[in-house]
Amino acid sequence: MASQPQVPPPGPPHQDEEKAAHRHHTGSSSSSSLGITPTAPAPAPVICPSHTTPRRLTTKIDLHLVPFVIILYLMAFLDRVNIANARAFGLETDLGLSGTQFNTALTIFFVPYILFEIPSNILLKKISPRIWLSGCCIGFGFITMMQGLVQNYAGILTTRFLLGLFECGMFPGCFYLLGMWYRREEAQKRFSLFFSSTSLAGAFGGLLASGLGSMDYMRGYRGWRWIFLIEGAATVVIGAIFLFTFPGFVEEAKWLRDDERDYIKARLHADQGHSAAERSITLKDVGKVMSDYKVWLGGFMYFGIIVPAYSYAYFSPTIVQSYGYDKIQTQLHSVPPWAVAFVFAMVIATASDWLKHRFLFTVLPICISISGFAILLNVHDNLPVQYAALVLICMGMYSAMPIQVCWFNMNLGGHHRRAVGSAWQIGFGNIGGIIATYSFVGGDFRKGYIICVSFICLSALSCIIYAVSIMAENRKKANQTLPEGMTEQEKAELGDLNPDFKYML
Repeated sequence: MASQPQVPPPGPPHQDEEKAAHRHHTGSSSSSSLGITPTAPAPAPVICPSHTTPRRLTTKIDLHLVPFVIILYLMAFLDRVNIANARAFGLETDLGLSGTQFNTALTIFFVPYILFEIPSNILLKKISPRIWLSGCCIGFGFITMMQGLVQNYAGILTTRFLLGLFECGMFPGCFYLLGMWYRREEAQKRFSLFFSSTSLAGAFGGLLASGLGSMDYMRGYRGWRWIFLIEGAATVVIGAIFLFTFPGFVEEAKWLRDDERDYIKARLHADQGHSAAERSITLKDVGKVMSDYKVWLGGFMYFGIIVPAYSYAYFSPTIVQSYGYDKIQTQLHSVPPWAVAFVFAMVIATASDWLKHRFLFTVLPICISISGFAILLNVHDNLPVQYAALVLICMGMYSAMPIQVCWFNMNLGGHHRRAVGSAWQIGFGNIGGIIATYSFVGGDFRKGYIICVSFICLSALSCIIYAVSIMAENRKKANQTLPEGMTEQEKAELGDLNPDFKYML
């Protein structure tokens, strides 16, 4: 039988650790940093089962959850952006693409991505992450293989649309799943490690493309077709394995003991309030979430940074190739910026969790990216400096993005608000992906750089407004109290709007 929350006698160190963490999330630490005095005493701390410790249990969660979402996102991002590698190996010529047709093929991917993310998260909650996300993985892997068999413009348009349809639920679904396992102060490292799969995919994709591209004309297929066929087949196999192994929500985890499951639910409740995992998400929930101005700010934060992020992912091989490298060297030179971005993102995430702060760790990487674009706009005849600028752009953007998503997601309380809010942020943000596909039309790199800088400044401004907003909300909540007799279910309906819930800056 799991231990129930109670005031314990002096106990072992791991219980003291839990007390400190709980005091922070119920308002003592975070409220004082904002100049707020809580109006109600904190509830008693939760007690870890005696056979384990909080750290060992968190590690157990990490091992059963993080590798799966990392592999899933790595394969999804690889299948999404490998069209940029395929372009360097003659895709446009073989399919007879001209003008802006390649850009249109990139754009159509985002149409279902934008429209179906909220419905996807609702289905994920209803069906379970294991079935839904594994099925999506098999689907987008198969469609990637079909891209390797298309013969014309219509074929590539159709497959790119279907790829977006199958992929649309994966990204917000994984963030939603991660957010329902970790407390806010320990979530950023996991979010960034998951998100940095994009960096691993970018680095690995360049190396893999350089090898697969060398299979040009093997068995009658061009090198770009082998990129799609082999990478897609690997994704299908992984998705089939995930059907039997992919993790779900806390309530579904069979690898946890009953007392461990109760403890994890209790510590999440202490941090974020009751999650209301037992009830379905309704259209009324969607309407309530979308009426919150902070949710719109979260969308604009991500929207602004998506434009330069996807511009880099889709067009960096073209930019690198313009420096005079051949096809293989272009793929190899695309690897280092992604590798540096991965390391920097993890450093930023670790520091952010350690200081229990998000805002400054979002703005700092954005400033690094802006400096990279500034160099490219002003330096045109110094190859090492231009290449270093690409590194700055990549490391800045792909470090700021996971901070933004984690910051916003973990400031949403309850299953229904987090499911809808996380899907909205990713769905609305991916409108920026459409803009990104037309940012570098006709080799006009300067125009593309200016577009990217403009949107990344929009992202920074949205972050500032969001930070000011949640500080104001925390001050307002400090003077609010819940009505007497309010049930746990009624509190759960409020989510992060509950006066007891303090937003993390």
